[in-house]
Amino acid sequence: MTQPSFGVIGLAVMGENLALNVESRGFPVAVYNRTSSKTEDFMAKRASDKNVTAAYSLEEFVKTLARPRKILVMVKAGKPVDIVIDQLKPLLEPGDMIIDGGNSLYEETERRTKDLEATGLGFVGMGVSGGEEGALHGPSLMPGGTDTAYQELEPILTKIAAQVDDGPCVTYIGPGGAGHYVKMVHNGIEYGDMQLIAEAYDLLKHGLGLDHKQLHQVFSEWNTTDELNSFLIEITADIFKYIDPDTNQPLVDLILDSAGQKGTGRWTVVSSLELGVPIPTIYAAVNARVISSYKQERVAAAKELIGTTGNYEGDSQAFINKVRDALYCSKMCSYAQGMALLGKASEEFNYNLNLAETARIWKGGCIIRAGFLDKIKNAFNENPKLPNLLLAPEFKQTILDRQDAWRDVLVASNQLGIPVPAFSASLDYFDSYRRDRLPQNLTQAQRDYFGAHTYERTDKEGVFHTEWAQS
Repeated sequence: MTQPSFGVIGLAVMGENLALNVESRGFPVAVYNRTSSKTEDFMAKRASDKNVTAAYSLEEFVKTLARPRKILVMVKAGKPVDIVIDQLKPLLEPGDMIIDGGNSLYEETERRTKDLEATGLGFVGMGVSGGEEGALHGPSLMPGGTDTAYQELEPILTKIAAQVDDGPCVTYIGPGGAGHYVKMVHNGIEYGDMQLIAEAYDLLKHGLGLDHKQLHQVFSEWNTTDELNSFLIEITADIFKYIDPDTNQPLVDLILDSAGQKGTGRWTVVSSLELGVPIPTIYAAVNARVISSYKQERVAAAKELIGTTGNYEGDSQAFINKVRDALYCSKMCSYAQGMALLGKASEEFNYNLNLAETARIWKGGCIIRAGFLDKIKNAFNENPKLPNLLLAPEFKQTILDRQDAWRDVLVASNQLGIPVPAFSASLDYFDSYRRDRLPQNLTQAQRDYFGAHTYERTDKEGVFHTEWAQS
């Protein structure tokens, strides 16, 4: 058996699947897990006939690997990553490389990169998207670090990544924490995408009264369209047709309406505030998950705060089509916000991101893969300095053609008392971005009134302050 130079630490499902993916592409792999029984189980079952070498201590693991060693760490983000790195450092030699494949905060990746490169070790913070299936059969990979480090990993990464019509879904993202930053924003877009789909479902189920069979049909049809064809729409259609064997009811109706989060959506919002980039759709999605966790309070409030209810009384198919158009327009706003944030971060942190390539590597493997990503790629290829996706000719006309339906859906949702925070935030973003004058002139006047913060004028140059109180 050829001595492996690639190893995986952490054998939860993602780690196992990535190890098997690497091995299936012709690269022998060494594996280690802190709990030996987990390693034994993996070797006895899934890796029993594979070119995989097990180690039961870090010392043994490192000795198993040929130099230069390439070690993929798949442990929980945060302190566990630092613990593993600290344990590995005295065992490694200059030229060896550690790859963090978890959802680490990009600022921690920046710190680890500087620390390890100062010792002669390589470090790559790599975003991995695609869930369990993607990890096994081909994820979208977002590696950041030095270009030299990426070149060493490229022969493996291009083989294990998802493959689409224009290449493997991996590219060199940029220096330092660039890979984890892009993955963070990817997850923020994912939050927005999922919330928008949930709101469309809510309107169709509780506003229109569609049952699970009808919902399956609608989402299956939407998945055949150029606008909405995507992994998330596809799995949503599948969810509606799954019947719980214990109750013979649609399983989705039995799931508690309290959604969790692992932090990447919140980090995206925090970064957007720090960089001054508006991402209201993504913020609304994060906030929707937060308020969903107040389940007991909501149940109690439902008995006290009686609002408008009812069913949509117009043409059902026409309303379904309007919800479809509103969903697409809102999704475009969510992606536009995410790409604008990436553009600003690229300038601020000197990442030199290629937004066309970023969209391209999201076309396969990852959770937000969708048909229109090819159009996003083309938009940034045509104009790498495009300030906002909404200004790209194809997307601009698409939204202009559908905005009446979008507005009708918002009116209907308000009349029915169905909350659509992400739909609303998306339309507000569109309307705010297209206005050449917003009411913040009054805000500036107020700030100057109570705090002498000054203001600028539209009719002359300079900075001004007024004594507003009239005697």
